[in-house]
Amino acid sequence: MASSARMPPEPMEWGALALAAAPTPGESSSGPTSPQALLRLFGRPEAEVRVTLYRDHHAWCPYCQKVWLWLEEKQVPHRICKVTMFCYGRKEPWYTKRVPSGMLPALELDGRLITESDQILEALEASFGPLGEAIQSSRALPLRQLERQLFRAWCQWLCVPSRGAAEEARGREGFDRWAAQFAAALEAEPGPFLTGDLGTVDLIFVPYVERMNASLAYYKGYLLRERHPAIDRWFRALEQRSTYLGTQSDFHTHAHDLPPQMGGCHASGSGAQQHLADRIDAGPWPIVSPPGPDPETSQSEPADAASVALARVLRHRGPLLARNPLGSDGFERPLRCALTRLITGQDCPPPPGSAPGLRYLRDRISVPRDMPLHAARLLRRSLEATARLDPADPLAAGEPIPVQHRRDQDPSPFLAAAGRPIGAGS
Repeated sequence: MASSARMPPEPMEWGALALAAAPTPGESSSGPTSPQALLRLFGRPEAEVRVTLYRDHHAWCPYCQKVWLWLEEKQVPHRICKVTMFCYGRKEPWYTKRVPSGMLPALELDGRLITESDQILEALEASFGPLGEAIQSSRALPLRQLERQLFRAWCQWLCVPSRGAAEEARGREGFDRWAAQFAAALEAEPGPFLTGDLGTVDLIFVPYVERMNASLAYYKGYLLRERHPAIDRWFRALEQRSTYLGTQSDFHTHAHDLPPQMGGCHASGSGAQQHLADRIDAGPWPIVSPPGPDPETSQSEPADAASVALARVLRHRGPLLARNPLGSDGFERPLRCALTRLITGQDCPPPPGSAPGLRYLRDRISVPRDMPLHAARLLRRSLEATARLDPADPLAAGEPIPVQHRRDQDPSPFLAAAGRPIGAGS
């Protein structure tokens, strides 16, 4: 008697997927720091709000991250109005009317508008008191100068193309020298931070050191946390704080959002660099195999990471389907296949020709805008694993990630689908 062939599993229907998704309290005015929040009260009445922060929809702007972290650490009640960065789409006219330069962040304090991040921090200190050392203190000023020197050395190595191995080595040595000075400043303190407990000076370092950690792994094969243990200790201490975890991005997001912002990022081309870039793009994650430490995060994967990723996809399902190169009808089943694997771990082969659409979404998950780091890893892993089951061409790539802009990340279709006006308070 002939045996019947085993049929591949069917993907879960949308209703069943919705039952598996985690609750999404991301816009809460209290609780952990969230990129989705529009009002933060920290348990106080809304009448106490004196501050409005204008920051980017993408939750990527480094100068916004600095101010955002300060407000969260000090638990200053504030509203958030989100604005599109030039790189991602059209700047909202209501904002350029208010701030003609379009500069971000901007902050309104008691009706006064301030537009430069360090001046914003000075104004916040004057109204709410300093966070650790005051920004203009004799201890803070040389550390702020060190941050600028480290920034310049990073730009010189990353953004200026090297004319040969010797020039590449000089760029590495120049950066490494300033990174060692930052590490020495950290080692001079008994704790993990620069001037005692976490303070404004640490927050000034956070945005670009986070981007250095990501970009140098991707473009240079250089693992900052492994090279400088004091910097790793500093990151580990930051990663114990819900404030930082709520704003922290990942290597994939930074590696691909930096080139248009920086005017280009130049890969060294070494074997180590190519290996890490491949791992950052397509996994597996962590990008350094055990027993080596994870260079992106010291945090273990939360138990609800998969259901959080699922919930974020379901919330934006309409525009995700519509904007995919396969179109809504063409991408609907492949996406359900990937989400089924995300939740059940079971392979669900997609229709032929699905791989480009699956990889298009894989390459456009943004942390923290869309979801936290571990949730993004699991979703990327499921999209990639499902793409590899494409019976037509398991290696077919999606549309390449732009390097001159990131208008493929334009937030306006998602805001429109959510019924939010693309303007103040959105």
